[in-house]
Amino acid sequence: MTPYDIICIGAGPTGLACAIEAKRAGMNPLVIDKGCLCNSIYHYPVNMVFFTTPELLEIGDLPLISAAEKPVRVEALKYYRKAAEHYELELRLFERVLRVHGHDGNFTVVTQTEKGIEARYNSKKIGVATGYYDLPNVMGIPGEDLPHVSHYYTEPFEFWNQDVVVIGGKNSAAETALDLYRNGVRVTLVHRNAELGSSIKYWVRPDIENRIKAGQVKALFETRVKQITREEVIVQNGAGEKRLPARQVFALTGYHPDYAFIESLGVKLDPDTRKPALDPNTLESNVPGIHLAGVVIGGRHTGDIFIENGRFHGKQIIDALKA
Repeated sequence: MTPYDIICIGAGPTGLACAIEAKRAGMNPLVIDKGCLCNSIYHYPVNMVFFTTPELLEIGDLPLISAAEKPVRVEALKYYRKAAEHYELELRLFERVLRVHGHDGNFTVVTQTEKGIEARYNSKKIGVATGYYDLPNVMGIPGEDLPHVSHYYTEPFEFWNQDVVVIGGKNSAAETALDLYRNGVRVTLVHRNAELGSSIKYWVRPDIENRIKAGQVKALFETRVKQITREEVIVQNGAGEKRLPARQVFALTGYHPDYAFIESLGVKLDPDTRKPALDPNTLESNVPGIHLAGVVIGGRHTGDIFIENGRFHGKQIIDALKA
């Protein structure tokens, strides 16, 4: 089998950008993902609006046209699909990477399809852009794995006139609480800190704060979740224990990169920050031939890297390989 020049693990915007830059440099790239194209964006809330303007999401010098000032989820999904089509990228979707072995210049990537079929691909270089959205930060409390508890929010209509608890205090939790409230849901926001997170979008913050002040969204701060039952969320704060009725619970407590997979490649992670050891210029890890791109570079600090800056990592890697 003729080896690929680079295999990009992860078919999000960063992985696609890396493959596009490789193609433009005359290389032969392959992109592998355990889910669909842009799997993370696909699982965003249905009506999500991006924080940024269209040009900051663009890859491969292709324009992203949006109807409003800020693009929405469906516009991004269509755009990245068209980018993959335009550059005729070779993709293996719904294939999970089981392991990578070999060395710089001669890697073998072993995958498994949804049907359990194993496949092998050879590559000179590896690019890891696996993101973080697939792995929620769990609270480790009883009932967290019940079927009515979700770490992802889609849309509100199922929960009209029902009691819903949203756990978290950052952007996702605030936007979810607002969307639920505006669609006739009785929503309670539970946050362990004294106030909402500093990273909430500037146009969302006054909205959620005013809804809380007006009592339209109930909010419990400095409150910890102790247990989730099929009917209630049991919380504890300075006033004691409280039971909140809940037909649905959205535990929007953040997400983290797949540290175990990254370490299985031989990449060293800082024990505290979980940031990988890499050359900041070439993005090559301590394992020769394995480069990292996108949010995985940030370790625990997942808020440091977005599509806006992660999309340039592909060019950085390919420029280093050309040099």
